[in-house]
Amino acid sequence: MNQSPYSRQLALQAAAAFIALGVAWPYCLFRQISLPWLETSLLIGALAFLLASLTSQYWWWRIIHASFAPAAVLLTGLSIAPEWYLAAFALMFLVYRGALTSRVPLYLSSRETARVLAGLLADLPGAKFIDLGAGTGGVVCALAETRQDIQVSGVENSYLPWAIGRLRVVRRKNCHWTLGNFWQVSLAEYDFVYAFLSPAPMADLWLKVKREMRPGTLFVSNSFEALGVEAAFEIEVDDARKTRLYGYRL
Repeated sequence: MNQSPYSRQLALQAAAAFIALGVAWPYCLFRQISLPWLETSLLIGALAFLLASLTSQYWWWRIIHASFAPAAVLLTGLSIAPEWYLAAFALMFLVYRGALTSRVPLYLSSRETARVLAGLLADLPGAKFIDLGAGTGGVVCALAETRQDIQVSGVENSYLPWAIGRLRVVRRKNCHWTLGNFWQVSLAEYDFVYAFLSPAPMADLWLKVKREMRPGTLFVSNSFEALGVEAAFEIEVDDARKTRLYGYRL
């Protein structure tokens, strides 16, 4: 299938709406009653969730499909000025731009995860570390503070998390903070690459890691494995979400 991931999601939502309206509208015409939009939207959401599940979409797409039509109907019944919708869209774009361009939602690493990463860096004096999709800079700041001897970099694609991270790292001399797409960043100079992304880009990211990272360097992925590749080690982090880190030595 040559469709982009987003056109595929639109097609699933449209199919659910077509099926639901194809049943509800003739029924209402036959009974000579008005179409119950809220109930119909709930039916559209249920069908969209079912179609997304049957086509193995990621969990966040299933939630979006289930809630989109009911939310649209409920919001149209509220007396909200159009400017608020524009403001909400702008805020969502600033925070979740990465989900649109790289299929990576905003995931934030825990402090405990940063401590584990610091432990893995213990045997790498003077190392160069990079966080791909660095969010608001939690890992970058923690490592820069505890390891003054290493160079810590972070790249983030969403504007608002990047701006927050920029304020956090501005006085840290061993930090390099970049706004941009991590696919355009060469990994050749780094000794340790860390990523907390999503299942969607992992296959392509592993190809990039193999192509660009040097022998003897380390790649660690938070929660999502490199598909079809056995990790050199796994670490379960003692945090609220029971984070699991997958380590790969090049």
